[in-house]
Amino acid sequence: MAIEILIVDDNPDIRNILNELIIDAGYKTRIAANYNQALSEIDKKMPDVAILDVKLDKGDNDGIELLTHIKSKNKDVPVIIITGHANIEMAVNSLKHGAFEFVEKPFDQARLLNFVGRAVENLSLKSQNKEFESKLFSSYELIGNSKNILNIKEQINKIALTDSRVLINGPSGSGKELIARKIHKNSKRNTKPFVILNGALLDSNKYESELFGEEKANGSISYGALEKSNKGTLLIDQVSEIPLDIQSKILRVLTDQKFKRLNGNYDVNVDVRLICSSSKDLNEEIKIGNFREDLYHRLNVFEINIQSLNERISDIPLLINYFSEKISKSYNIRKLEIDENNSYILNHNWHGNVRELRNLIERIAILQPNTKDKISNIIKESLKTHNFNEKITENSLSVPLKEAREKFEKEYLTIQLKKFNGNISKTANFVGMERSALHRKLKVLGIKEFN
Repeated sequence: MAIEILIVDDNPDIRNILNELIIDAGYKTRIAANYNQALSEIDKKMPDVAILDVKLDKGDNDGIELLTHIKSKNKDVPVIIITGHANIEMAVNSLKHGAFEFVEKPFDQARLLNFVGRAVENLSLKSQNKEFESKLFSSYELIGNSKNILNIKEQINKIALTDSRVLINGPSGSGKELIARKIHKNSKRNTKPFVILNGALLDSNKYESELFGEEKANGSISYGALEKSNKGTLLIDQVSEIPLDIQSKILRVLTDQKFKRLNGNYDVNVDVRLICSSSKDLNEEIKIGNFREDLYHRLNVFEINIQSLNERISDIPLLINYFSEKISKSYNIRKLEIDENNSYILNHNWHGNVRELRNLIERIAILQPNTKDKISNIIKESLKTHNFNEKITENSLSVPLKEAREKFEKEYLTIQLKKFNGNISKTANFVGMERSALHRKLKVLGIKEFN
């Protein structure tokens, strides 16, 4: 598909020069002679690249206003600002608002074409990266044989068949978005949009417009997440961060199945499946007055709780193998030979959960070490932690030998039990003990067995 470039300038001679120049370079063009024409063209269809004059018919900085408008709709569109009234302050201001380049009139045609070429390359690169990340992420599976993951897989299969609202709880990086995607993918809405609204990343002044959309004074419409996900699924990530006044409006939408856009006069009806996720305990947020209890009960028709990676150590070897294969294919390299029982990995405190583990595997893939020792060194350096024996030694220096030995045995056997998902036979075989002896040892050390 041909790249389309919007040219906005109030000088007809400049417009014609730019138009011929851009067409001769092999691009399609659209032209606007003033602010309102430009606004209409932008809202009708977003260009791939825009060339904007700073001073049009509306004011001294209407080009900057158009730049801001474009970036509010799609921050990835490159915008080249041109002006015959240049000064340092204006250049800094345009770049601050997201301009790709700033060009003074009269402009050198070869230089301007070079900027356009770079803008198109930049756009293409961002598009490819997004496509790659989307395909890579959406193709990920929920990996693990821990009770928690097996239970979640079963829940997904049941929940996906309904249109019921779902609340997904779990620490950051544990896989909440992946679970939501799997629910959507397995549902009857899977051919319709899957839209994500992150409550933690939004500007506090933009919650309403981002969710409900906005009707502008000039008649243009900015569509919100609810309309974008019509007939599909909307995931509100980190729903705990949504302000209370917006929470009440979400509650009204769930009750009435309709809403008004910001500054709008007419009701908009939508058919959306709502999934919410949170890294915070919403019950605690209710107690301290940060979250509405009535909204919580509306959202929590089905609840899925995913544990931290530290609570399901038995999944780590499976995840290592899975990510090694997946990421190696993505980078078109031979599968990474990572020791699935690497002590640094198994004993690391995974604050970033599965995301942190995946990033570690990707880091190794990028560096492409050719030996297991080099891989091990990257792991050690990346995790920046002591191995298990070193940690136990440090923690045991200030206590008597008997207590230190008991502490070592308790921590060691607890980790091994988690690694084998509570399987006594496999744990006993690995540590070199009889099953009956291991049972007795666990009882003496006060370690609770789990299945």
